[in-house]
Amino acid sequence: MDTNLPSHRTTSTSDLGDAHYTVLPDGNSSPVISPRRPLRGFIVILASVVFLVSLVALIISQSQQPLDAAERGRQPSTSKTKSFSDISSPVPRGVAQGVSAKSNPSFSGHEVSYNWTNAMFSWQRTAYHFQPEKNWMNDPDGPLYHKGWYHLFYQYNPDSAVWGNITWGHAVSVDLIHWLYLPIAMVPDRWYDLNGVWTGSATLLPDGQIVMLYTGDTDNSVQVQNLAYPANLSDPLLLDWVKYSGNPVLVPPPGIADDKFRDPTTGWLGPDGKWRVTIGSKVNTTGISLVYTTTNFTTYELLDHVLHAVPGTGMWECVDFYPVSINGSRGLDTSANGPGLKYVLKASLDDTKLDYYALGTYFSENDTWVPDNPAEDVGIGLRYDYGRYYASKTFYDPEKERRILWGWINETDTETDDLEKGWASLQTIPRTVLFDNKTGTNLIQWPVEEVESLRLNSTDFDGVLVEPGSVVELNIGTATQLDIYADFEIESFGSEETNETDGGCSGGAVQRSSLGPFGLLVIADQTLSELTPVYFRLANSSGGGLKTYFCADERRSTKATDVFNQVYGSEVPVLDDEKHSMRVLVDHSIVESFAQGGRTVITSRVYPTEAIYGSARLFLFNNATGVNVKATLKIWELNSAFIHPFPLDQLQS
Repeated sequence: MDTNLPSHRTTSTSDLGDAHYTVLPDGNSSPVISPRRPLRGFIVILASVVFLVSLVALIISQSQQPLDAAERGRQPSTSKTKSFSDISSPVPRGVAQGVSAKSNPSFSGHEVSYNWTNAMFSWQRTAYHFQPEKNWMNDPDGPLYHKGWYHLFYQYNPDSAVWGNITWGHAVSVDLIHWLYLPIAMVPDRWYDLNGVWTGSATLLPDGQIVMLYTGDTDNSVQVQNLAYPANLSDPLLLDWVKYSGNPVLVPPPGIADDKFRDPTTGWLGPDGKWRVTIGSKVNTTGISLVYTTTNFTTYELLDHVLHAVPGTGMWECVDFYPVSINGSRGLDTSANGPGLKYVLKASLDDTKLDYYALGTYFSENDTWVPDNPAEDVGIGLRYDYGRYYASKTFYDPEKERRILWGWINETDTETDDLEKGWASLQTIPRTVLFDNKTGTNLIQWPVEEVESLRLNSTDFDGVLVEPGSVVELNIGTATQLDIYADFEIESFGSEETNETDGGCSGGAVQRSSLGPFGLLVIADQTLSELTPVYFRLANSSGGGLKTYFCADERRSTKATDVFNQVYGSEVPVLDDEKHSMRVLVDHSIVESFAQGGRTVITSRVYPTEAIYGSARLFLFNNATGVNVKATLKIWELNSAFIHPFPLDQLQS
């Protein structure tokens, strides 16, 4: 264990004399060269001139020859920002087998793969987020706490970096951050799961037993629910799992398609002593959650009504259902019931690949759930995360009395790129989930406290002035692994309203108004040729006053053309006595951003080509036209979690 104390320094506005100020480029202007590095700028210019002269000579001598693939990959893109609707063929993996898209195929159009290097691919791999040593990963499965260890199971392809041959990977940790890989827990080796051991959940029974329900894709491509349990409950690592001899325990009921019946939840105990489990499905275009009761997890009874249904939301995957306390600071066991509670119903929408949740009331006497606000029902209202995030799952942690949320971050590059680098996808930092009793309308999510164990040296910046149209570098050195707290105060020029059209986040960080945007530029290079803004934007509210949006703009995050990137974000409540605040976790190619204590969260997946290794930098920016912004920040450099295989040989010896 490292016994060195983290270093710490504080920087005030007067200490920022060497900070450079420049207008945030809009992508059409020339890159800005830092005036503090004139020699580097001269070398870059000289190299560019030499390159251009050589290129002209090459074109003259080979004017009849087309550019090869590598050269074409270096050409600047003039196409508009892509959307998934622009993707033509091939069909994303998984769709043909009755599950959601599990990868991004090559984009349509004339673009070719970027000329990626091994160094670029190596840098993309995260340092403290969980991902397998290699190959493909998707949904989190059956997270639980047992005999001192947190267990995470996950959808895994042991043979390739693309979806297929889905097994259950397995890892353990004592703190949800420092993980150890274990052998595969379950493989597709029975007729009822021959096409995949798909997503499932764990239920911990009062007598200490653990039951795991999971979806299997049969040899005839029918989605069924299966039961598994530990071979040895006394084993803290739960290395061996037994599939129930009577599987499958559930098959699609009448009226439900064979490929629309998946992802059982953790069970909860009703007042009648029976357990309930809900499973996602759809009828026509209506997303539904079916409810089954059981006393033994081997035989089940389907209720004659659903827990909830929302027309027009399509297939519900990875449904989750759990209680939250309206006045407490602790999480609740899934079976908790009684006054002072609300219930969260969440679904991952197959049609949009987005995770939606809603708060409401659960009526245990007839197993129905009603949203507090029908206008913000499941699939049409609030989301866990407004960025790259899907297939989430929670579990109750009895050790620290908290509810923990896991979510899958999938790739937005191409399958070709994933195969070349040898891995694809990862998990978010585990988050605690609580009811926001200040607003009474939403959840708050926050990284688990254990991530703080990674903190090394820290730097404080107090009252940094960021004038309209300016960028200020925060001199912290390499900015690849960070934990950032930032508060922003607005200094108005006499007007507290803006006449700008309320476009939310859609215009990106370069669309200026009198009150924004302002925030951070993460994973940026020195010349701002690549950058990922995380920011606030204020707009007039139809009811008077101002409303605030929290956004992340990926469109300048990379020079590569074979990457899907866009602007993400949503409105975030900011109360009268609150500053605009954000916390941002930076881990190489992943940026997780939390606004106002976690009311709105955005996960960004970026693939820079320049802003990597020692070239990654951090900046403040203010692209507003009518206000100054003062920023106060505390920034930690984070260590690696050093995730590695469990030393089973030492355990056996």
